[in-house]
Amino acid sequence: MQGTIDTSKAAIQAEHGAGTHGGHHGDHPDHRIFGIIIFLVAESMIFLGLFAAYLTFRAVSPEWPPEGTPEMELLLPGVNTIILISSSFVMNRGNAAIKKNDVNGLRFWFGLTALMGAVFLAGQLYEYFHTGFGLTDNIFTSTFYVLTGFHGLHVTFGLLLILAVLWKSLKAGHYSSASHFGPEAAEIYWHFVDVVWIVLFTILYLF
Repeated sequence: MQGTIDTSKAAIQAEHGAGTHGGHHGDHPDHRIFGIIIFLVAESMIFLGLFAAYLTFRAVSPEWPPEGTPEMELLLPGVNTIILISSSFVMNRGNAAIKKNDVNGLRFWFGLTALMGAVFLAGQLYEYFHTGFGLTDNIFTSTFYVLTGFHGLHVTFGLLLILAVLWKSLKAGHYSSASHFGPEAAEIYWHFVDVVWIVLFTILYLF
C-alpha cells in the first residue's frame, strides 16, 4: 500500500515538473530579432567609422575630389538609389502577405525584391567599369571603392538571405502567420542596407 502511494506521489511530481518545464520553455521570449538588431548596431559602427574617415579626409584635403578626378555621374547612382529604396517597400508587402498566411504573396514580393537587389548590384558593377578612375588613383577614389564595395558586400549578403527565404518557402508550412522569423529578419537587414546607402549616396554624390 505504501509503495502504491509513493509511486502515485512520484508520478504527480514528475507530471508537475514536466508541465512547469514545458510551460517555461513555451513562454520563453524569442530573442532572435533582438540578436539581429544587436548585430546591425555592430555593423553600423563599422560604417560610421568608414564615414568618419571619409569626412576627415575630405576636411583636411585642400581640394575635394583631388584635381584630375573625373566628375561623378549622378544618373546611374540616382536610379540605383530609387531601385534600392523601392525594394524595401516591395519586401514589406511580402512580409505583410505571410502574416496573412499568403505564401504565394511572400514568394512573389520577395522574388521581386531579389530581382531589384540584383539590378542594383549590376548597376554598381557597371558604374565601376565606367567611372574613369581606379582604386589607387587618389584618396577620394580609394575611399569611394571601399565605401561602395563594403556596402555592395552587404547587399550581396542580403540578397542571399532573400533567396534563402524563397528556398525555405517551398517547404509546405515552413512559413505562416505564426512562424515568419526568416522573412522578418531578412526585411530588417534589407532596411539597414537601404539606410546605409542613403547616407553613403548623400556624402559621396551629393555633399
